[in-house]
Amino acid sequence: MHPCLRCGACCATFRVSLHWSEADPELGGSVPEALTERLDAHRLAMRGTWERQPRCIALDADIGTRSRCTIHPLRPSVCREVDASWEHGVASAQCDKARTAHGLPLLTPEDWSTLLR
Repeated sequence: MHPCLRCGACCATFRVSLHWSEADPELGGSVPEALTERLDAHRLAMRGTWERQPRCIALDADIGTRSRCTIHPLRPSVCREVDASWEHGVASAQCDKARTAHGLPLLTPEDWSTLLR
């Protein structure tokens, strides 16, 4: 099982901001606009991520046990850009920071080697 499916920490740590066009279907945007809130003239944020203790509205998770994004195929580009540590052979500062914030151990290369067996 992919480590992100047992984590969810990044979705409950960071503000998810995106360009408004990502939620405009006429411009090819796929992010459900109802799940966003306006930050400024050019940016939206996923609801819940602008809070003092962020948690994305699209997150269905028990952090560190099970996790899923309810809009995974439609998620913002910024979410697509966050890699899990060592997934592609290098550590991810964002992944490490989020896991640490939730008291989870950092991922290691071994987490991926066991996935491939």
